[in-house]
Amino acid sequence: MPDPIPFPTALVPHATARARAATDGAASGSSPTDSRPVSSEHGEIQSAGFLLGVLPDWTVGRASTSAAAFLGRPMGAILGAGLAELVLPSAVHAIRNRLSALSSPEAVERAFSVALRPEGQLFDLSVHRAGGLILIEAEPSEPAGELHTVALMRTMTSHVQNQPTVVTLARQSVRLIQTLTGYDRVLVERFHNDLSGEVIAEQARDALRPLMGLRFPASGLSDATRALLVRSPVQMLVDADAATSPILASALPGAAGVPDGTVDLSRCTLRGRSLAHRAFLHGMGVRATLTVSLLKNGVLWGLIVCHHGIARSVGCERRTLIELFAQVVALLIDRAEREELLAHENATRQITSNLLASAALTGVEPHHLADLANHMVDVVPCDGTAAYIDGRLTIRGSAPDAAEFEGLRQFLERHVGSEVYATDEIGAVYPESRSFAGKVAGLLAIPISTMPRDYLVYFRKETVQTLLWAGDPAHGAPDSPAAGSQRFGAWQDLIHGRCNPWTEPEIRAARSLQATVLEVVLRLISHTEAERAAASQKQEMLIEELNHRVRNILGLIGGLISQGRVEGQDVEMFARVLGERVQALARAHDQITAKSWGPGSLETLIATEAGAYLGPLSRTIRMTGPDVLLKPQALSTLALVVHELITNAAKYGALLGGHGHVEISWHLDPAGALLIDWVEVGGPPVRPPTRRGFGSTIIEHSLPHELAGRASIAFPVTGVTVHLEVPAQHVVAQPGLAVMPAAPLPGSSGQLGGTVMVVEDNLIIALDAETMLLSLGAGRVVIASSVADALALIETEAPTFVLLDVNLAGQDSGPVAARLDASGIPYLIASGYGQPLSSRSGSGAHPAVTKPYTRQSIAEALPRPGQDWTGPPGCGKPTV
Repeated sequence: MPDPIPFPTALVPHATARARAATDGAASGSSPTDSRPVSSEHGEIQSAGFLLGVLPDWTVGRASTSAAAFLGRPMGAILGAGLAELVLPSAVHAIRNRLSALSSPEAVERAFSVALRPEGQLFDLSVHRAGGLILIEAEPSEPAGELHTVALMRTMTSHVQNQPTVVTLARQSVRLIQTLTGYDRVLVERFHNDLSGEVIAEQARDALRPLMGLRFPASGLSDATRALLVRSPVQMLVDADAATSPILASALPGAAGVPDGTVDLSRCTLRGRSLAHRAFLHGMGVRATLTVSLLKNGVLWGLIVCHHGIARSVGCERRTLIELFAQVVALLIDRAEREELLAHENATRQITSNLLASAALTGVEPHHLADLANHMVDVVPCDGTAAYIDGRLTIRGSAPDAAEFEGLRQFLERHVGSEVYATDEIGAVYPESRSFAGKVAGLLAIPISTMPRDYLVYFRKETVQTLLWAGDPAHGAPDSPAAGSQRFGAWQDLIHGRCNPWTEPEIRAARSLQATVLEVVLRLISHTEAERAAASQKQEMLIEELNHRVRNILGLIGGLISQGRVEGQDVEMFARVLGERVQALARAHDQITAKSWGPGSLETLIATEAGAYLGPLSRTIRMTGPDVLLKPQALSTLALVVHELITNAAKYGALLGGHGHVEISWHLDPAGALLIDWVEVGGPPVRPPTRRGFGSTIIEHSLPHELAGRASIAFPVTGVTVHLEVPAQHVVAQPGLAVMPAAPLPGSSGQLGGTVMVVEDNLIIALDAETMLLSLGAGRVVIASSVADALALIETEAPTFVLLDVNLAGQDSGPVAARLDASGIPYLIASGYGQPLSSRSGSGAHPAVTKPYTRQSIAEALPRPGQDWTGPPGCGKPTV
């Protein structure tokens, strides 16, 4: 066994597996005995509250000794008295209402801020039935403040509901719970399939050593303790060092309430903990704990665990909020895992569909199934595959050779039925695998036929795992309650001979593949001929479409020949003009087919025609306008028009002699039609033609006739002008228009870093401010709600920057500002008042933002890069 890694005892939430069970479970505050009824003679309640056990006749049969102090009466006057004699009628009425609202024998109902005595303090009550008794737990209510339960629940839920993974959801949850409760450490422990636990998220004070990744043995929680954590999801220990209050029974006949004299306290949140448990926590430096169960479909998925170095109580109403939040988190965990599984299944379905579609074109052959197995490695990661089909073996990657696989296949024949089989430690079930242990440590086998079976097999190599256990799992339990003071370490254990475990999504993917091969592929084979017939019919239809297009092209060329001949040109000129027009069509056709018969660019069309006809003189064509696309028919028609315009300009117009140029501009009108203007500049003087040739006919009549557009041509002496209109139905808006990047917010880049502190008494505003500051570059944000908390955090957290509220629940934050000035820590004042801080606390002028502030207003108040921070003398500068 490797040597233990030193680990401070004050930071270890669990010790060895047996120590954890023997001391009631350091994290959860529970033990195997906690889930059994607790004897009333030996049961205890934490002194932070009191307990009453009321009989059916509403007399008190049991009571904790702490009730005397809270109710202001001696125990002799409490035991055996009627409940109405001890508390106000309004309190009795509230208890009766909560009792009638119990939905099941396991349910617990709560009432908040209930007055028990005239002019006395308010209490939060928890009511449930236990055997023949009505158990009433009472604890002082939190002072009235800004605990708006509904608003807080909404805010906290909004922070977690869009987290993409279980890990990010857990990280966000512990951050919110630490902010809400103020515990030194909050972590999420997840239970694996083997019931061992692992810390997957943690939020802790900087002074504490991280526990991320620490593992806890499955034996650390007994079955009884796990059942208790399901039955009673919230467990709290206010002070492990405080004395507890015994539960006493009335001496009156029948006051015991249950035949054997015991009372089940397992659903009591204030239930006392054993001396061994409290001593163990004391040895670890933990005095207060809070544990909330994460239940998925009624099964214990994990725990939210809170630790604090000094006594700490979380009120009943706040605990109820945390319990509801934990239920939301559990639902979101279930959703995230389902979405992950669904994405995995969709990927599997896509792969099998694609490969089967490909196989359908040529029929199904054995090598297709081997290819299918190899393509599945995207959803079933592995190091090698083997496909054994009809006696033929195909091996790829890290896998046994043919002789080794034959022995493995016989093992599978003997021990594996028709179901998918997976193991991450093949050596434990097939000792002969030691001959190829260097290549394979685990396998996933998929039977794809009846006897004799064919197989698709996935292999994984050994993955040496390093596990950090909370204490050496080989050591026994401590012999005394003071064992918690011993120095337990994070014990490193190396695991050999295993691969990464096959996950449930991967096994489901394998089952999907099996079903595909056994069902779909077999039916595909029987329908191969029908698929081929359909493919042949489609091919014939495509050939007919091709014939139609060829005939159209031939007809168009025939028209060009006949119309060009009418112009009376000589044969050489006729051949050259006809060839140029056909080439213009060919260039447009190339542009269309390059896009798989899709739209083509107008700019590309003009540039292509100009380059083909003018060569180096194509620079005399000047184009302005957005890049628009034209559908194939419009592109072909416009190609002839542009060709004729360029030809005429080169022969008779502005491009004759190379002294002029052509300006082509276009734009889209509000209806989406394309408007093109052709203007020739700098050429010889123009005279209107006395005869219209075929080229002019193409320019003036092609668009109106073929596209229902418009075309007009004019002959001013300065140069020919042409106006063309292409209707909107032939124009395709160019996707991916360039968008100018938004200007960065002032101060939003590099202005913050390290730990930033928010001093704000409203939790919702503080959480929003945290999000803004993180987006402005803060590495970490801590929150203080009072002057005392802020001053303490300045000493322990050493913030690099502070967002300081002027008024903290009626307290002036001037002392905090003075401490920041003295320490040279920069800060920004946030106030809902129009009055600056200087007039309220004596502080000098200082940058400020007015509530409600935004990310932009904070950013604008911060210094720009390279700019000094302006503030009172001695004020420091934020990290840049």
